Amino acid sequence: MNPANGRPFLGTEAVAAGVLTRRTLRHYRRIFHNVYIVEDAKLTPFLMAEAAWLFGGRRAPLSGTTAALLHGDRYIDDEALPELMRLATGCPGLTVHRFEPAADELTFIRGMCVTNPARTAFDLGRRADRTEALVRCDMLAHATGLTARDVMPLLDRYRGAPGSVQLREVLDLMDNGAESPPETRTRLALIDAGLRRPQTQIRVRDATSYLVARIDMGYEEFKVGIEYDGDWHWTDPKRRAADVERRIALAELGWTIIHVTSDLLNNRTWLLVQRTVDALRNAGCAWVDERRESAREILYRVS
Repeated sequence: MNPANGRPFLGTEAVAAGVLTRRTLRHYRRIFHNVYIVEDAKLTPFLMAEAAWLFGGRRAPLSGTTAALLHGDRYIDDEALPELMRLATGCPGLTVHRFEPAADELTFIRGMCVTNPARTAFDLGRRADRTEALVRCDMLAHATGLTARDVMPLLDRYRGAPGSVQLREVLDLMDNGAESPPETRTRLALIDAGLRRPQTQIRVRDATSYLVARIDMGYEEFKVGIEYDGDWHWTDPKRRAADVERRIALAELGWTIIHVTSDLLNNRTWLLVQRTVDALRNAGCAWVDERRESAREILYRVS
């Protein structure tokens, strides 16, 4: 045990090992009861997960967003509270779920017990916000290769669990081709507006089979693509120059690309949908005119 290595440790263990005294322990930062770290440490989500694992006596499995983080979800909010299962009591700064998971719902990562991908999706996919539930399941599927088939046995095992109806919908919509939360939200906006489910990660090749681009999502039959452009597309000169060349190459191959910004996605969803509808109609898509405008889209248009 080396309290100076910048990782969380149990104060009682450090004192028992003679590494620290109760007096010198006061110079360390307390994260949770009996869990400490060096005073100037930056508490990253991974360090908080380790601290929570220690607080749980190395017995309470990490779950929810903490499990998703450890499984490889790169988009967990840094401010999200660590989540544990099975503890009888909670602690400020922790979220505790008083539930005993089955042994086959657990695995080990970095020496810590966590809910496996299927159980993690079962928990996250039932949470109140449908869009956020899908985001979390998409990111988990992208990181682990999780499929809906992996999660379905838990719906049978815990038949009638709160949120099960939503989870079934989330699993039906889950797509491991989504590489970021905005991509998930863009895809869901199109589906909710009555459009057919777009394909994800479409590979576009030229006549020589050279890979010209990989498009976030779209309708390959009609050569209509939808891409989310994050801030880096505008702030990085090299990326911006590459984007220009890529757009020219796609246009030469007959593709129409709808570029989605955070403003368009968050504030003008109806315009995103309308641009996609127009592009599909111009490409000769017959089913697009069968679509009915959703109440949500009408609300966006009026507002």
